[in-house]
Amino acid sequence: MLDVSSDFPELSPADPLTAILRGLRFEGVEYGRCRMAGDWGYLFAAQEAETRFHFVAQAGCWLRASDGAWIQLRQGDAMLVPRGAEHALASAPDVPLQLFPRWECHRICDDVFDFQSGSDSDATVLFCGSMRVSLDPLHPLLRMMPEIMRADEMLLKEPAIPHLLEAMNAEMCLSRIGAGGILARLADVLAAKIIRAWIEHGCGDATGWIAAMRDPDLGRVIAAVHAAPERDWTVTELAKLMGASRSGFAAKFAAVVGESPARYVAQVRMHQARQWLSRDGVRVSEAARRLGFESEATFSRAFKRIIGAPPVQFRARTTASATGLPTTTSPGVTARDRAA
Repeated sequence: MLDVSSDFPELSPADPLTAILRGLRFEGVEYGRCRMAGDWGYLFAAQEAETRFHFVAQAGCWLRASDGAWIQLRQGDAMLVPRGAEHALASAPDVPLQLFPRWECHRICDDVFDFQSGSDSDATVLFCGSMRVSLDPLHPLLRMMPEIMRADEMLLKEPAIPHLLEAMNAEMCLSRIGAGGILARLADVLAAKIIRAWIEHGCGDATGWIAAMRDPDLGRVIAAVHAAPERDWTVTELAKLMGASRSGFAAKFAAVVGESPARYVAQVRMHQARQWLSRDGVRVSEAARRLGFESEATFSRAFKRIIGAPPVQFRARTTASATGLPTTTSPGVTARDRAA
């Protein structure tokens, strides 16, 4: 038995990946029904901090991924866009695209909307959702996922998915009291099941981070780092947690994960800091204090080296958003466009 110090976070030794997934939450779910007839095409701009999903409830349509490739979707298809990449939905690939007019949607209740374009005759019916994911967009789990994840590819491996889609369809059509909250929870479960099915079946031959998480020894180490990112982990401490020598641990970690333990720990710490700044509105000085940096300047240099931008830039976005001022976004996209 490995004698683990009480200083280390308490983890499940049997399944370290579960410890990571426990921290995966979907918040601020917005859900809607879209009925489109005739020729139509809508662009969904990139939203890094949000996960989107679409379920084709009636008829069919076409999906354009960010690389420009078109994919035909049929009734019953569902897809998850885990990192909020730009994509489009259209009645046909040659139809001109416009930004989805979120401001024209009819509000049914809190965070639930209805949108109609054209008549109900032969309309394509989509159920669309947008959620904020609790993990940083640069988290290894999100970074490894494909831009588009199709649920139909996983239906046989995750039999509960069709039942969830049917329940969402029924709840939306009934428009009963409390539909918003129920739809939010169903969407949360649906997204989690799609991600779990991908981890278990879609990346079975994966190397790197997933392979490390499936390794009983390395998985325990990585789960500990993610469970306590505010701790300035040393290679010696991590090697002790794995039950190996310092050199043996460092060599195995680099061979499987693809980078040194020290760099991985630094990335996790800065990704957590970015979450504090952009999601929780924490001051830069407070983020530096939480991570044990001696000064704000030292923290800012480390943050910029890993994230690619100074921490004040992410703090500024939060402040601007909270005061109703425009936030930094792609050229040509207005505040009303961002609402889509």
